[in-house]
Amino acid sequence: MSYRGMLTEERAELIALLRSLSEQEWETPSLCAGWRVRDVVGHMLQDTLSPLNYAGVVVKSLGSVNRTNNTIAQSFSALPTAQMVDKLDNEAGRLSKLSPRLMLSDLVVHHQDIRRPLGRPRTIPADRLTAVLSYPDPFAFPGRYTKGLRFVATDVTWSSGNGPEVRGPGEAIALAVVGRTVALDDLTGDGLPELRRRLG
Repeated sequence: MSYRGMLTEERAELIALLRSLSEQEWETPSLCAGWRVRDVVGHMLQDTLSPLNYAGVVVKSLGSVNRTNNTIAQSFSALPTAQMVDKLDNEAGRLSKLSPRLMLSDLVVHHQDIRRPLGRPRTIPADRLTAVLSYPDPFAFPGRYTKGLRFVATDVTWSSGNGPEVRGPGEAIALAVVGRTVALDDLTGDGLPELRRRLG
């Protein structure tokens, strides 16, 4: 399946989850430091912006990834939850056209940023999981966590890197290599102590 096809399916599954959440669950802290579930969804609404409008936010944020992300998240997170979901359902895809591979990596991880704290696990389809493992979000600077280590997924056919090994479910690897410490408890291997140090 193409990246656009996987992105469409991932977004549909996320939207189905969001429509099932209570207002209290929307206020739950996510895996993203300082962001509630509604803030993560606000961030993902960046995909409803035109490339020109997104570039305008980047310029105003002086090129800072964190400032850009926070500005967009805050601008949308004050909306009523139903309106946020409707926007994601009906308007998303504008930035995805530029880089569906990047947007897939971003969406899958943020989907888990919401699901894990809510105790709503899922099995990520193997093609999507492998795609994200093969191309982690570069704006999360995964190289600072992965350099000199070998990662091996135990539930899909995927491995990468050289050095002391870190093994475990692909979902946990996908989260850990973009800085999510909660996933470390699902991993094993001689390289895990070093990965813990880097994420610490």
